[in-house]
Amino acid sequence: MSVHTIPEYARPFQRSDFGADFAWGTATAAFQIEGAVDRDGRSPSIWDTFTRQKGAIKTGENANVACAFYDQYEADLHLHKALGFDHFRFSLSWSRILPDGVAPAQGGRVNEAGLAYYDRLIDQCLALGITPWITLYHWDLPQTLEDRGGWKNRQIIDWFTEFADICTLAFGHKVKHWIILNEPLAFSVLGYVTGQHAPGRRGFWNLLPVIHHIALAQAESGRVVRRNVSNAHVGTTFSCSPVEPFSQVPRDLGAAVRVDALMNRLFIEPALGMGYPVTELPFLEGIAKKYAQPGDRERLAFDFDFIGLQHYFRAVVEHTYFMPYLWAKEVTPLRRQVNTITEMGWEVYPESMYQILKQFGQYEGVRKLYITESGVAFYDQVRQGQVHDPGRIQYHQDYLAQTLRAKREGIPVDGYFAWTFLDNFEWAEGFRPRFGLVHVDFRTQKRIVKSSGKWFQEFLTTG
Repeated sequence: MSVHTIPEYARPFQRSDFGADFAWGTATAAFQIEGAVDRDGRSPSIWDTFTRQKGAIKTGENANVACAFYDQYEADLHLHKALGFDHFRFSLSWSRILPDGVAPAQGGRVNEAGLAYYDRLIDQCLALGITPWITLYHWDLPQTLEDRGGWKNRQIIDWFTEFADICTLAFGHKVKHWIILNEPLAFSVLGYVTGQHAPGRRGFWNLLPVIHHIALAQAESGRVVRRNVSNAHVGTTFSCSPVEPFSQVPRDLGAAVRVDALMNRLFIEPALGMGYPVTELPFLEGIAKKYAQPGDRERLAFDFDFIGLQHYFRAVVEHTYFMPYLWAKEVTPLRRQVNTITEMGWEVYPESMYQILKQFGQYEGVRKLYITESGVAFYDQVRQGQVHDPGRIQYHQDYLAQTLRAKREGIPVDGYFAWTFLDNFEWAEGFRPRFGLVHVDFRTQKRIVKSSGKWFQEFLTTG
């Protein structure tokens, strides 16, 4: 094959190819890295409660200490900067800031120690020339609010917007990049339908009120950020995957359409003023019948400055009679005889990054996209004080190549946040899956930069 026949996206690339304003960062979440779950006024979250339930976490572990980032953030941020990343995405622990879950106007109290901690963290970022990106909600709902119904309770719209108000008034003069929600589909389905994640509720019909309250809270809190933060850059993030039918038979084609509506369209289209995809998912009509109030459709819409895409794998689906309402199921990578499968059981398929960027880039109301998470878990081993992870290097190289391919075709993608900076507590999987660019010994808290971290360091600092 001559060089002239090699696709542009398959050729070697360098940092400058993405443009001077392209954001390079890592993404983290408070519950997964902070630890210090019972210190300085923090109250329990639903994940603290969930980890105490027998069998909830596959490894039987908890995040009481996690990466000890609460104590080690200064050294960790120095390491983050040394790797060449100049943007850092982190979330605020709701129960660290509002231990009662609600603001003073609702009878709660603001935990000044919690605000002070995040103030120090932000200042450390700024001192090192790292741009902070705050995620307001990354799954750690205060347990006291779950006791009142959690996301099933319509009052949560007010609870969350008041939390957003307190956070933006406290930090908006220093932080301009705000993400409202992390993966609403994931925490709604896994937390309230299948029970695989906190708070561990089960039941399909939990989904309708949860979806609606999340979508309303997403838009209302976006308005809070824009009101309180001058020159705000506000977005929200969605877990997303291009969906392909297993075969071209009509039943599989229909299954793919329905799964795409659930996975990729459910929360962005209401924000764009398009409403819920009820044509493809008729059960969503139950929202209007039982849970919507006058004016809700208009309240669902908000003109976000950007949309964050969290992408790891494609979804290949087929029809089944055993999944009511959706009538579809995923065809596993093993059954499809996929060669590269991660520790999470996910397929590595780089072109899916290009496909999903193109899909979201076609929305008229989407002005800017960021990859706010992408990464991979493989079995890492420490040998002679080093962690060599060539599979992770290859993953990021290939997914970045597809990101650049989309960008060159005019898709407005302006940043890539690797998941994740440090090996951490991976929710119901415990500490076993390691996604980090930095290895963490969870007994000693020693950090070792993996080969993938060193690859990013060379790529970002030498061009």
